[in-house]
Amino acid sequence: MDSSLKGIAVVIMGVSGAGKSTIGEMLAKVINCSFLDADDYHPLSNKEKMRKGIPLSDEDRIPWLETLRDALQESLANKKIVILGCSALQKQYRNILRSAGPNYELGCCASEVKFVLLDAKAEVLAARLENRAAEGKHFMPAKLLQSQLDLLQIDESEGIFKVDATLNPQTISLSHNMDVTVASSEC
Repeated sequence: MDSSLKGIAVVIMGVSGAGKSTIGEMLAKVINCSFLDADDYHPLSNKEKMRKGIPLSDEDRIPWLETLRDALQESLANKKIVILGCSALQKQYRNILRSAGPNYELGCCASEVKFVLLDAKAEVLAARLENRAAEGKHFMPAKLLQSQLDLLQIDESEGIFKVDATLNPQTISLSHNMDVTVASSEC
C-alpha cells in the first residue's frame, strides 16, 4: 500500500429523517467502501428512551459518540475510507468524531473526518418520519424531530458541506461534489 495514501471518514449528518442511512449506504456503494450506521451503535437504553419519545441527554450521547469515534479511528489507522451516518447535531459532538483523526487538534476543524449535512425543511422531515413509523422501520418517533432541530448547530467556520436532502438520493450519492469530499483516499 502506498504510504502517501491516507484514510478519510465522511460523516453524513443531519436530524432524523434527513436520509443519512439511505445516502450513506448509496455513497459507500458508489465509492466501494464501508458504511457505518450510528443507529446500530446505540445501546438498547438509548433506543428505548427515543422510542418512548424522550430526547437523549449528553450523558446518553457522549459514550455512543466515543464508540463511533473508536470505529472511525480503526478505519483511519488502516488507511480506509469509511462513511458514517450520524446525527452529529452539535459542534461538540462533531469534535468527538473529528478526534478520530490522528492529526486532530482540539478546537480545530481540520481533520481526516469530514461532514456533509443533509438539509431539509421540517415539514419534509416530519412526513418522512411519519411514513417510516407507519411502516415500523425505525425507533425514532416524529415527535422528537423538533428537539433535534432545536439542538442542530452549524458553525460556518467548520466547513460543513451542505446538500439539499430533498433531491433524489441517487443524485446526491452520485454528485461530483460528494465525490470531491472523499477524493484521494483509498478504501
